Amino acid sequence: MAAKRSRSKKLSGAAADLVARERVCRVATANAEGQPHLVPVCHVLAGGKLYIGSGDDGAKVRNLRANPRITLTVDLYSDSWAQIRGVMVQGTARLIERGPAFQRAKRKLYEKYSQYAKEAALAPSDSVIVEITPTHVYSWGLE
Repeated sequence: MAAKRSRSKKLSGAAADLVARERVCRVATANAEGQPHLVPVCHVLAGGKLYIGSGDDGAKVRNLRANPRITLTVDLYSDSWAQIRGVMVQGTARLIERGPAFQRAKRKLYEKYSQYAKEAALAPSDSVIVEITPTHVYSWGLE
């Protein structure tokens, strides 16, 4: 039996729960020429938006400067395909480079990932935080 799929414009309910709980998602961006780039990242959900940290010279950041559209996926595979679960979020990205919004998002990331501060510290001198505002949310297997 195929997993039931749903679509909405907001990240809420079981889809938000799965995204908030999971520790890794895959983020896809594309450069100005449309060449895709896909990378696993650590994320946090806060206030209906998603946040990820990055070096300010990373490919995803360069891509987002040229093209602010972004897609991310959180999925749980199972050999029993009736148990497959997942969420795909399409949205727009805003790069936060400093200030109170940077500090708030950084705190949220550090709360979820205690190792973040020591292993991949975020600083306005060499990092940005990507704020993702969902425009379309697709989920499967969550009903």
